[in-house]
Amino acid sequence: MKKETSHKKIGRRKFISNTTMAAAALGSMGIISSCKGTEPKKEEEKLPALLTQAPDGPVLKAGLVGCGGRGTGAAVNFVDAGPNLQITALGDVFRDRLDQCREQLKKERNIEIADEKCFTGFDSYQKVIDSGVDVVLLCTPPHFRPVHIAAAVEAGKHIFLEKPCAVDPVGARSVMVSIERAKEKGLCLVSGTIRRVQKDFMETKRRVMNGEIGDIVSAHIIRNGGSLWVIKRKPGWTDMEYMLRNWANFCWLSGDHIVEQFIHEIDVMNWYLGKIPVKAIGWGGRQRRVTGDQYDFFSIEYIYDNGMHTHCAARQITGCSNLTKQFIVGTNGFADAKGILYNLKGEEIWKYPTPEEGSADETWKVTDPYVQEHINLITGIRTGNVVNDAEAQVNSSLITIMGRMSAYSGKDVTWEEVMNSDLYLGPKTYAFGPVPGIPEVIPIIGTESNV
Repeated sequence: MKKETSHKKIGRRKFISNTTMAAAALGSMGIISSCKGTEPKKEEEKLPALLTQAPDGPVLKAGLVGCGGRGTGAAVNFVDAGPNLQITALGDVFRDRLDQCREQLKKERNIEIADEKCFTGFDSYQKVIDSGVDVVLLCTPPHFRPVHIAAAVEAGKHIFLEKPCAVDPVGARSVMVSIERAKEKGLCLVSGTIRRVQKDFMETKRRVMNGEIGDIVSAHIIRNGGSLWVIKRKPGWTDMEYMLRNWANFCWLSGDHIVEQFIHEIDVMNWYLGKIPVKAIGWGGRQRRVTGDQYDFFSIEYIYDNGMHTHCAARQITGCSNLTKQFIVGTNGFADAKGILYNLKGEEIWKYPTPEEGSADETWKVTDPYVQEHINLITGIRTGNVVNDAEAQVNSSLITIMGRMSAYSGKDVTWEEVMNSDLYLGPKTYAFGPVPGIPEVIPIIGTESNV
């Protein structure tokens, strides 16, 4: 295992305590809810109001860090979320990515970014933070997220943090400390785990929490899709440039697809259960990937302190059957978290009433969740009702990391082992050239490498 450097060390006992308290706080805010039967019966859960546009107010300036496709999309989502919202600064390691983002923002939303507000290089994130913005949108490859969050909080900036927030336990502990500092400063932090702000997902969860399928006893979570994009190495590229441009295929940058993409689905499971699994039993492998050091598929069994098991599986191989579902199992039925409840005979007992196109009934209309998360962020900033959902993302990131560690090693991994892990993925310094200690080697089960 790679060891954490001194500037990343955080008291693990304190972290575990904070995680437990964070879970309790999230439950009280309605962000996560405990399994039925573990607490006294509560009042009926109600669906919180969702604004379709953030309230007006003084101009809020945002800076984008990470100008790839998701970052450019986040910048557009931000300005679409309400009035008097501006993107005023861009930062990326690569000039061509920044220029492409700048051109797209001009074309799609007539946004002009001044030359002096465009920054490149590994320190571009700090230059964006220092450029006079109120909000930073953190959308780089996930490896860099902990450092960028820490810098933004230190500077007193509100944050949109794309998922996942870390690729290893060391990074996750750093983010938890940043979250506590953000609370002390009254900063708003909103995560890119979009399912929690989709009205169809929210209404389904509300009904399940109110007992419509009985007590929750398990979950079956799946995301099977095609392979992601691949960037082939070009002559003259150093190891660092190649890995950064091909980041979705390297574990140290993305966390592997169980962390980078499957986190959406596992986050739904965590949202419903409100519990941390005590152990992960994982397996996986690689058959079709043509580059990088990641797996094609994962299958993880999570075990909880009450003996409950959940199963989570993900695959990225083109040419196969695809399916993305989050099934929550109850004593009287089960739920498709996107908007259907079934009884134990498999008969549909409720379905989310999506209005037909052109219908005058807007009650059930689902706002684009990629915009909704920014509406929530801006509303929190402008009303002073601080919103901070980052603890939930830390927990979901860690649970996916625990599953990956088990699958890579072929061994059971406990939550305690994850909390005490010194695993840090990636180089200690960043420069274009060789990337020491990061060979393009596939993890081999039954070994300690790349855990």
